[in-house]
Amino acid sequence: MNGAILQVGDLKQRQNFVPLPYRCVSFQPYDGEMDAAVIERYILDREVYRRTDIIILHTARQEYAVVAVQRASSETLFTVIEKLEILALPDDCVFIADPETDPGNRSALGKAALKYQVSPQQTAIVVGAFDHINIIHHPNPFVLRVIEVIPPEPPKLYHMVEQVLSFADLPPIVLELETIDLRDLAKTVTPEAYLVPCRSGGLTDLSAPVYFLDERPEQRQQWTLLGCERSLQFHRHYYGDEPPRVEMCPRRLQKPDNKATFLKCCLLEYDFEQEGNTVTVPWGTDLGMIEKALRQLFVGNSRHG
Repeated sequence: MNGAILQVGDLKQRQNFVPLPYRCVSFQPYDGEMDAAVIERYILDREVYRRTDIIILHTARQEYAVVAVQRASSETLFTVIEKLEILALPDDCVFIADPETDPGNRSALGKAALKYQVSPQQTAIVVGAFDHINIIHHPNPFVLRVIEVIPPEPPKLYHMVEQVLSFADLPPIVLELETIDLRDLAKTVTPEAYLVPCRSGGLTDLSAPVYFLDERPEQRQQWTLLGCERSLQFHRHYYGDEPPRVEMCPRRLQKPDNKATFLKCCLLEYDFEQEGNTVTVPWGTDLGMIEKALRQLFVGNSRHG
């Protein structure tokens, strides 16, 4: 919003409406009736600070109402209200106190709404970190499935997506982690030895001796490669042949459906690819690329305000 005057009239029906920055939210005591007509008269008789867009009324009875206001001006320190829209009365308000929630982050508010079972027809009033307050109106966050191999745990890509959601200006997104356990894949074969891509995966305790492709073992063993197409290419270059192989690439092992999905693949190096609701990033992706990919996947048809 950034100082612009909020235009009211159609906010009540909007999903995932989060006023930002949240300094535009005013939390005010109120001792009148929680009736729409009474609240409207009460609010229109008052002046508001030049940055106020949302007023949360709260009573001693722990009842709440949420009102969006359209200010006459942003220039004077205080101004009159030209128009208002009541977003939620007590029956549709859910008050949440969660100091772990960032009130300035849509995804954090969406996650809190899911945690406390706020329905898409309600408004969550969240007192979060530093006792700061915000709302998410009609919460209906996007769900993003992250498919990632383990170990290591927690998976790096999942952690990176969490990082991006903690700061990026994106619609509310909550994550579902789907793991592919390399130890389970290893159990599908009984080789004389295993060849795995590198030590960083933590695969040192398997049912047979373990060798590491990135160390380029000097002597070719009768191993089975636990790896992807890129690992197979390396093996061809190092040893001139193709060993038995167990596929580990999330892109190859996923079961396609209509869920929004995020995964990574070694065959990509400099950019991400999108196919339907699935986005694939390079194995060595960075936070900037992840943010760009999430924006492409969600912002085009987002349901946030």
